[in-house]
Amino acid sequence: MAEPRKPARVRITAATVRADFNDPVAVVHYARAAHRLGLWTSERQLIERAFPDREARLLELGCGAGRVTLGLWELGYRAVTAIDFAAELVAQARALVAERGAHGVDLLRADATRMPLVAEDDPALRRRCRRVPRFQGALFMFNGLMQIPGRARRRRTLREIHRLVTPDAPLLFTTHDREDSREERLLWKLEARRWARGEQDPRLVDFGDRYFEDEAGRTFMHLPTRDEILEDLAVTGWRSEYDIMRRHVARESAAVRDFSDECRFWLARALPD
Repeated sequence: MAEPRKPARVRITAATVRADFNDPVAVVHYARAAHRLGLWTSERQLIERAFPDREARLLELGCGAGRVTLGLWELGYRAVTAIDFAAELVAQARALVAERGAHGVDLLRADATRMPLVAEDDPALRRRCRRVPRFQGALFMFNGLMQIPGRARRRRTLREIHRLVTPDAPLLFTTHDREDSREERLLWKLEARRWARGEQDPRLVDFGDRYFEDEAGRTFMHLPTRDEILEDLAVTGWRSEYDIMRRHVARESAAVRDFSDECRFWLARALPD
């Protein structure tokens, strides 16, 4: 008797990513980092460089359980709006901000790919967000932009962020870089052959995607090249100001290196409309 056919695996969608971030394993992982780890040394240095005005209205996208959000408040930024589309992570972030007395921080459950900005779960916040002037800067830290499946959707997100900020506003974000090391280049050369033969993981959307499971739960991540990001910024209203690998900014602690892989920091500026 022939073996029954296995059902085809469906491509990863935003709903997949949202469910993975709402999973208790992921929630515990990111909440622990928010409570114990705080900002990396490299993040702190580049945030202070990119946003010298502590009174600037900042938008933090993909805030997760509030690790960077609380770090911004502790650095003296008092006009922060932070969003994430995972309800469980937003709940953790709100609890942390309340526990530390971080007044002046707005935490919204909202989707970075579906703007203008609205709070999905709080009518009062939704009304207030409609009255907020454009933000004077934005952050999308810990590779959050790269956890949006599909290049077209990532570009749409960059365009939406651009609409929410003032001209020349800085955008600080991070990505991986699949060409950064000899080992990575070799691994992706082999992966390119799998894609050419049609043998890649059928759940993946674009070449450069990975979907894996570790102590943080299931994680989707797109690993771009530097040229890819430069192209995406150029067509979505941004001018790249600089980019730099984390190891060239600061030597991070063992705790930070255990929590996160090497990444590339990007600072872009919003071009006039």
